[in-house]
Amino acid sequence: MWGNRRKKKVTQIDSLIGKETVITGDVQFTGGLHVDGKVKGNIVAAEDSGSVLTLSEQGIIEGEVRVPNVILNGKVIGNVYVAENVELAVSARIFGNVYYNLIEMAMGAEVNGSLIHSGDNSGKPPLPLEHDAKESEKKEKSEPFE
Repeated sequence: MWGNRRKKKVTQIDSLIGKETVITGDVQFTGGLHVDGKVKGNIVAAEDSGSVLTLSEQGIIEGEVRVPNVILNGKVIGNVYVAENVELAVSARIFGNVYYNLIEMAMGAEVNGSLIHSGDNSGKPPLPLEHDAKESEKKEKSEPFE
């Protein structure tokens, strides 16, 4: 009865970004994504997919992360939006805000920003990516008054 409410998160790795790999641009995925290298862009997975992003100790993400589940042990420069579970391991370094539902944080992990409990956001629109919000602000400022 109670067990049926939670979706089972993916534990297998479907995609791997190797430690010598640098990706410039946004990454969209489903399933399991393991990052050992560097991503200069946003990483996004479908909210109801049960997908898991794993960032290893040597991995770096320069952009926003928007995934259902995440295990971080590397460096993230940008906000992290997680619908279900966040695990911050010993070497996790986040320079941005973390929006979470459930969080586990090991001693030694760092968050240089705010921890914001989002709870159940059902029925509410997702927060826009910072890039999208900045673009809409520019558009609003450039439009003449009517």
